[in-house]
Amino acid sequence: MPLPSLLTQHIVRRPQRIALLQHIVEQGSITRAAKSAGMSYKAAWDAIDELNNLAASPLVERAVGGKGGGGARLSEEGLRVLQLYQRLQVLQAQVLEAAEHASDLDLLGRMMLRTSARNQLHGRIGQVVAMGRNDRIELDLGAGLFLDAQITHESTLALELAAGSEVFALIKAGWIELLHSVDQAPEGYNLFKGRVEQVLDEEEGPAELRLRLVNGQTLCALVEPSRLQGLKEGDEAVVGFAPTFVLIATPV
Repeated sequence: MPLPSLLTQHIVRRPQRIALLQHIVEQGSITRAAKSAGMSYKAAWDAIDELNNLAASPLVERAVGGKGGGGARLSEEGLRVLQLYQRLQVLQAQVLEAAEHASDLDLLGRMMLRTSARNQLHGRIGQVVAMGRNDRIELDLGAGLFLDAQITHESTLALELAAGSEVFALIKAGWIELLHSVDQAPEGYNLFKGRVEQVLDEEEGPAELRLRLVNGQTLCALVEPSRLQGLKEGDEAVVGFAPTFVLIATPV
C-alpha cells in the first residue's frame, strides 16, 4: 500500500524527524533516542505524534512510564517508512553525484514549491531581529534589493530560520499597492521601484500590473483601473506592501 502523500512530503521536507525512527530502533526508548538524535525529550515526542498523525496507523508503538521514559519500537508501517527514508538517502546521493552544477539543484528545489501566492521572491536571510513575540526577517534579494517580513517567533523556530538561510518571500498580488509617490507609503513599508513589464486590463475588477525589478525578479500587483493613471509598458513605477503581508517559505 503506498504511503499517504502528506507523510511522503514530510519525509522529504523534515528528514531529521524521520531519522529519529532509526534512533528508536537502535536505542529502544524515546529518552535515549532523543538524546542520540540531539533533540529534547519534548521535541522527540512532538515529532512522533506528528508522524503518527500523518500515517494511516501509528509508526511508533510505546509503553508510557517506567525507568528511562518507557520503551518504544517501530510498528510494521514504521519500519516501511524508515526503509523508504533510507532509500531516499541513496537516491539523493545519486542525484548529487549526477548534477553537473549546484545551480541545477537549486532551480529544481524552487520549482517544487507550490503556493497560491502570485509573487515568489527568492533570497537569502541577512538577519533575524527579535521584536517581542514577533521577528523581523531581513531578506537580501540581490542587486541591492532588500525586503522585510514580520512573522511570529514561533514561525522562525519552526522554519529553522537564521542568517544565511535561503528562503522564499510570498506576497499575494492583492496585497501590493501601486504608489504614485514614495511619500504615500506608511512607515516601515517595503518599497520597490521597477519598470512596468505588462499591464493587463480586465473588463471587470482590478488590472494586473507586472513590475520588473533591477534584480530580474518580477512583482505582480492587482490595481484598480482608476489608479493606473495611464501607466503603460516601459514606465517606471513604485509599489509597496507591509512586512506583515509577507509569508516566508523554505525550499523542500
